[in-house]
Amino acid sequence: MSNYCVILAGGSSTSFWPISREDRPKELVRSESTGKSFLMQTYNRMLGLFPAENIYIATLYRLKELIMEQLPQLGEEQLILEPYSRNTAPAIAFSTYKILAKDPDAVIVTAPTDQQIRNSEAFGEAIGKAIDYVSKYDVLLALGIVPTSPDTHFGYVQVEGGRDAYKAGVPIKARTFTEKPSAELARVFIESGEFLWNSGIFVGKASKIHEEMQVCCPEITMPWKGWQNYMGTPQESSFVERVYTDSPKISIDYAVLEKSGRLWVLPSLFDWSDVGDFNSLYENSPHKDGDGNLLSIAGKSLLKDVDSSIIWTNRPRKLTVVRGLKDFLVVDSDDVLYICPRDERILQDTQSELAAPDFDDYR
Repeated sequence: MSNYCVILAGGSSTSFWPISREDRPKELVRSESTGKSFLMQTYNRMLGLFPAENIYIATLYRLKELIMEQLPQLGEEQLILEPYSRNTAPAIAFSTYKILAKDPDAVIVTAPTDQQIRNSEAFGEAIGKAIDYVSKYDVLLALGIVPTSPDTHFGYVQVEGGRDAYKAGVPIKARTFTEKPSAELARVFIESGEFLWNSGIFVGKASKIHEEMQVCCPEITMPWKGWQNYMGTPQESSFVERVYTDSPKISIDYAVLEKSGRLWVLPSLFDWSDVGDFNSLYENSPHKDGDGNLLSIAGKSLLKDVDSSIIWTNRPRKLTVVRGLKDFLVVDSDDVLYICPRDERILQDTQSELAAPDFDDYR
C-alpha cells in the first residue's frame, strides 16, 4: 500500500483581486517577500511526507505552464489536468480514478493550497496518524482543527461523544457540518465543546473514496463509468472533456463529507488557518515588518508613518512611496492601482462591486 498526496490547485478565485486573476489564481501568486506561492509552499510541506513521485497537482489545463514554471521538478504524469473548473468534488473524483488506475491499494491525502500551516512537525504527525487509521479501517478521515475562537470564516464539524470528547486526540465520528456560520452560531459551537474547524484536508483509501462518492454523489460518478478503459490512454483527454462538460460544480464537503456515514475526524493541534482574503492573509502571515505591515514590494520603497497595512506591488522599476496610512491595503499591479481601507466589510463590498456586470466598463 502506497501513500499519495493530491494538492488541489485548480481554483479561479479573485478574492485577492487585483493580485489574483482568472489566469493566475491566488495559489499561484508569488510573494515578493518569500519568493514562493501558496502552491510552492504546500508542495514543499508535502515533500517531506510523501515520495516526490507520489505528489500530484490537480489543476486546470490552462494553468499547466504556470504550474510547471513554479514546480519544474514535477513530471507531466503528476499533473491531473481538468478542462474546466468544477470545484473540489469532481477534481477529487478525477484524481482518485487516476491514482486507482496506477495503484488499486493507494491511500490518498487531498489538500487545498490556500492555507497557512505552521508547526510542521505536528502537521506531519497528524498526516501520519490519519494515514495509519484509514489503512486499518474503512473510513474517510478529515483533519479537524481545535478551534481557538468563534471564527466565521471557517467551516465547522460537530463530533460525537459530547462535550470535549475530541480532547482525547484520537479519531472520532463526525456528526454534522456547518459552513461559515454567523458570529452568534460560531460562539454557540465553541461553547458547546463539540465542534472542530474543518481544515479541508481529508484522507482515505482510494477505493473507499471511490465507493463513497458513488453512494453520496452519483451525479458526479455516473459520467465516469468505464474510466478504467481510458485512464493512461491517448483517449483520456477526450473522455475527461466529455465528463466535465456535464459535471456539476460542487465541493467535496457538500457532495460527500456532509452525507457520508463513514466520516471520522482526527483532532489536530498544528497551527492552521484558511487564507480566504487579504485580511486572513495579513492576520496569519509571519512576515510583517516592525510596524506591523505586510509588504510584498518588487522595487525600491519609501514608507513613513505606515502601520498595520498591506503594501503589494509587482513593479520592479517603480519607486513605491507611501506615507501616513494605517490599516490600509495598497496594491499596484500592471493594470490596476487599488487603495482601500483594510476593513473586512469594505473589502467584501468592493469585491462584490468588482463582480457586478457594469464593472466590465473598466476592465
